[in-house]
Amino acid sequence: MSARDAVSLPGLDLDRLRCYLDQHAPDLVDGELRADLMVGGRSNLTYAVTDGTSRWVLRRPPLGHVLATAHDMAREFRVLRALGPVGFPVPTTLLFCSAPAVLGAPFYLMEQVDGVVHRDPDELEQLGPDRVRALVLSLVETLADLHEVRPAGVGLADFGRVEGYNDRQVRRWKRQLDASRSRDVPGIEQLHDRLATAVPDCPDGTIVHGDFRLDNVLVGPAGEIRAVLDWEMSTLGDPLSDLALMLVYAGRPMLAVAGPARSALAVSGHPDTAEITAHYARRSGRDTSNMRWYVAFAAFKLAVILEGVHYRYVHGQTVGPGFDRIGAQVAPLVQQAHETLDAAV
Repeated sequence: MSARDAVSLPGLDLDRLRCYLDQHAPDLVDGELRADLMVGGRSNLTYAVTDGTSRWVLRRPPLGHVLATAHDMAREFRVLRALGPVGFPVPTTLLFCSAPAVLGAPFYLMEQVDGVVHRDPDELEQLGPDRVRALVLSLVETLADLHEVRPAGVGLADFGRVEGYNDRQVRRWKRQLDASRSRDVPGIEQLHDRLATAVPDCPDGTIVHGDFRLDNVLVGPAGEIRAVLDWEMSTLGDPLSDLALMLVYAGRPMLAVAGPARSALAVSGHPDTAEITAHYARRSGRDTSNMRWYVAFAAFKLAVILEGVHYRYVHGQTVGPGFDRIGAQVAPLVQQAHETLDAAV
């Protein structure tokens, strides 16, 4: 794809990008820029950019309907820059641009990390039961390692407020839901009310990723986790919220390239949610005996996120394939959350 052709690539004008890089990182680019939209993400737009020699990844917010407090490129850039030097697996960041005049929104550039993202259950199955099990347990350990990083030690002491975190999360995602309404979603209002009446305290605050799951990591050929991606919702908060969302994602259908969709939990060798929770508890030393509220809230949060994606889809503001299937995933998540809370009674 030539620079001239890439002018029409939604959200990325390579001529403007090259001009900006020539001014702010003159030694970075050595040839004509080319780019492709990277598939898989349903929120921020991610592009693979190359000059024929070096390869980078550019991240920017979605087109159109952008929810308040979401898609914050500056926060994502900041947490990546903080975690890299202490050895946590994240891509190396190169530059951040806050000026919307360049690409229409703030963006940042980072080095491209080689690795595989496991989004398809059939491809995951090909690893074999032993490697699948080892990969998932390694993912759990990576999450526990993140929660061991002291925010003040990496310059993130002011990255969020731990006190009242869960209360604020319930209110925040209700506001996000109200800002993304394009249809009625049965039961979602009642779900919010149930969650709001039983919010747990957050005595042990850590850096939280906010969207931690198997298909947000790059995996190397030996099964090692090379990079954790998509930090747009990271903050300081309750570490159990990360674990709960990981559990909900594991039980959701993965979109298969061919054949019916099925969850990661259905893949041979994948640990069940009880084993994942127990492994996290052993690694982190945290009490995970009261996870039901967290899991129900994680399902609510994911339902709101997908409803926002559906909103952008019906308003013609999405880029790439697969968005027509997102809306159908919302109602089952609402039902799952209600059933989880019912089981706790």
